[in-house]
Amino acid sequence: MSTIFSKIISGEIPVYRIYEDEKTVAFMDIHPIKPGHVLVIPKVEVAAFEQLEEDDYQALMATVKLVAQKIKSVLKPLRVGVIIEGFEVEHAHVKVLPINSEKELRRLPETGESADPEQLQQMAERLKIN
Repeated sequence: MSTIFSKIISGEIPVYRIYEDEKTVAFMDIHPIKPGHVLVIPKVEVAAFEQLEEDDYQALMATVKLVAQKIKSVLKPLRVGVIIEGFEVEHAHVKVLPINSEKELRRLPETGESADPEQLQQMAERLKIN
């Protein structure tokens, strides 16, 4: 199994990374539901999050929490929403995004066009975790 996320992990495909450790990568979604939408992925290839070994699952969720805290402190939404469904790419991933209502969490992104690269870069710089 080699997905677009595997190519992102290996560096074959550039992304706007905001965080990386030995088990996970977090980067800006190019088809965001709203500005500040981040994807968090495990470096191990599995199709769904429930297939992760426990330590990889714990690492994934720890990164999700770290990203959520950064989104909350920088963008100041009422809540930070999390979506785990994984239909677009056969590689476990978590969508983390700022929300001010339930309705925003249920909105589907426009996949016909990618977000403006300059805006993604600016948001990535704001959300970068050192």
